[in-house]
Amino acid sequence: MPNATIGRQQDAPSFGAWVTLDSPVGTEQIARSGFDYVCVDGQHGLVGYDAQVRALLAITAGGATPFARVSTNSPAEIGRVLDAGAHGVIVPLVNSAAEAASAARAARYPTSGGDRSYGPMRLGSHFENTPGETDASVTVLVMIETAAGLADLEAILEVDGVDGVYVGPYDLSLALGAKVPFEDEILPRLDAELERVAQAATSRGKIAGVHCADGEQAAQRVEQGFTFITAATDISSLRADAQRQLAAAKRAEPAEREGMSY
Repeated sequence: MPNATIGRQQDAPSFGAWVTLDSPVGTEQIARSGFDYVCVDGQHGLVGYDAQVRALLAITAGGATPFARVSTNSPAEIGRVLDAGAHGVIVPLVNSAAEAASAARAARYPTSGGDRSYGPMRLGSHFENTPGETDASVTVLVMIETAAGLADLEAILEVDGVDGVYVGPYDLSLALGAKVPFEDEILPRLDAELERVAQAATSRGKIAGVHCADGEQAAQRVEQGFTFITAATDISSLRADAQRQLAAAKRAEPAEREGMSY
């Protein structure tokens, strides 16, 4: 069952995992690991719509709240992942309040002032409710990862139907002037902007979400005020553990973790 307060309790942050591979069994195991949510990535992940459906089924079976990131701010795509069972949708590259409002309308039915077409494909608690009840259980997060989106942050957060924001720090660091993500020279400004985003969201009672490379970075983001934190990605975790096990077998130090573009 989805948690209606996921990402909103400032004293109890929600932690999640990110799925980029078409492996339903692997995704289910991740969902069983204790994460509050698991998000299947339809933008940079190596999955198409059929694989997204399989992943959402696996996440639900594993007991985590199923989220999906769409590839673009498309009403059709947003509606499809919700029809497939996502309880939350993450929309990339949102540059303005108008674009945020479009995403929010695409995720809600006309009975709630939205534009979503009615056609639930799966039965269960998410689909046996009225359209209004279903809308109340859907979480819409728009990504702050461009200079334009950062400039319009407060207006975006004021949009009705937008439940919060989700920072893509890789793209945001590039938008702030870095030549490569997380370039040393840009880190002080990036941290300052991340703290501003978290404060702007939580002060409005909205979700402050952020993508992290690993659990250590996730803990730092909690200290900055974020409440919805992705702490692991399937492919990065797979690579890192394989490197650790090989290093242990050779009694050597594991290779330094590579940054994960997403």
